[in-house]
Amino acid sequence: MFKGSVVALVTPMADNGQVDYETLKNLVEFHINAGTDGVVAVGTTGEASTLPFDEHIKVVAKIVEYSDRRVPVIAGTGANSTSEAIELSQASAGVGVDGVLSVVPYYNKPQQRGLVAHFNAVADATDLPVLLYNVPGRTVTDLLPDTVVELAKHPQIIGLKEATGDLKRLQVLKSKLSDDFILLSGDDPTACEFMLQGGHGVISVTANIVPAIMAKLCQLATSGKAEEARALDATIAALHHALFIEPNPVMPKWALYKMGLMPSPALRLPLVLPEQIHQNAIEQVMKNIGVLS
Repeated sequence: MFKGSVVALVTPMADNGQVDYETLKNLVEFHINAGTDGVVAVGTTGEASTLPFDEHIKVVAKIVEYSDRRVPVIAGTGANSTSEAIELSQASAGVGVDGVLSVVPYYNKPQQRGLVAHFNAVADATDLPVLLYNVPGRTVTDLLPDTVVELAKHPQIIGLKEATGDLKRLQVLKSKLSDDFILLSGDDPTACEFMLQGGHGVISVTANIVPAIMAKLCQLATSGKAEEARALDATIAALHHALFIEPNPVMPKWALYKMGLMPSPALRLPLVLPEQIHQNAIEQVMKNIGVLS
């Protein structure tokens, strides 16, 4: 179920900071029409850290409603408090998501055995499939391969979003885990190679901008069509990097705004709009690949 191109969807907002649900609906349709294989609702790219609990769940519920079971919806439900992660996961289950994505607790720097206890507690609290999310660039703590192996023993923990960009890590994980444990890249620049080396897909920021290309890339790479996959990936390599010139989702929102897919590039503080030099840089990249005239 959770394979291929899964978009880490932005949460569109009006200039006053309120969620723009009409645009959110349009973005869901944009992705379904482009062949996106799944949606992550209110993850990092969806500004989970600045949406309070009730609003967080409302956005998730709306994405479930708008997708209407045409693609799986995975709710971002991570937190640095285990009780909050459980509450978010249970509330997301209540609005009909297909799974949850739970990030390594940030800031409090838990031990590896603390991570085992945390994720097992989350998985015990819901009947939904749980995807672990390792992104030490944001959380500081690294979810180590042996810890993933221990967590994979839980029947509800079915996969991992691995965002280190370390392809050697993938081979270590593959050597220690069963073939049915889902391994998804969380790093667009290395996602093609990740899939060619046995990964099952990507939870993608780039897919916000070029969903059809990312869907095709995933089809090629997971089918082992290396030459075609690498050639297609090369056409959007500059976009992968431009989207992270400033902290995510600053650049994806600016790009969607320039494409006319969002009426505003608004973010919630403490994030602000990109510097002019970075606006110019991504717009040039978008022109080069043909998504902006």
